[in-house]
Amino acid sequence: MKSNLNKEKILNALPSRIFVTGIGTGIGKTIVSGYLCGNFGYDYWKPIQSGDLENSDSIFITNNVTEVKIWPERYKLTKPMSPHAAAEIDEVEINLIDFELPKSNNLLVEGAGGLMVPLNDQDLMIDLIQYLRLPVVLVIRDYLGCINHTILSYEILKQRKIEICCVVFNGNFTPSTLSYFENIFSEVLQLQAVLFHVNQSQKQFLDQY
Repeated sequence: MKSNLNKEKILNALPSRIFVTGIGTGIGKTIVSGYLCGNFGYDYWKPIQSGDLENSDSIFITNNVTEVKIWPERYKLTKPMSPHAAAEIDEVEINLIDFELPKSNNLLVEGAGGLMVPLNDQDLMIDLIQYLRLPVVLVIRDYLGCINHTILSYEILKQRKIEICCVVFNGNFTPSTLSYFENIFSEVLQLQAVLFHVNQSQKQFLDQY
């Protein structure tokens, strides 16, 4: 399947407030978030930062994206662990009611890890997405096991009735994997969501999506 999606068409499809999540950790959510902020004028908010506080995702966006507003994290946890574990070490309790969207008309929110990352003993990252009532940009990277992780992420989002407004293929994909994902996300495409492909080195759209 070939299409000529341009930046204007993608901009028209993207809502003014979005939540960027991925099929796991190390998928490239921050790379994609920076791309979207830089090209489409989103403010950036990382509600939970676990570890790497001196080299956080907010700092990465600040250093690599010009003229982007960074909203401060709600939780800055010292250990690079799952939020619930890092919060326990820091003697902090993460509660959904503590999260309030920044007063921004054009906001990108980046999650930590994947959808099923625990925030506390009851709540997961997907619960935060539902609490904030934001549509999802789902980031996928090609690796052994990515199809399984992608389908699981897709199914739980459908089960929770969370809108997928955009699917991002981050990096290089084999043709067979791309073909399979086109079939998986055909329903999303019918709902006018956007699929596009980001090349990490060039940070630009490829013609195949």
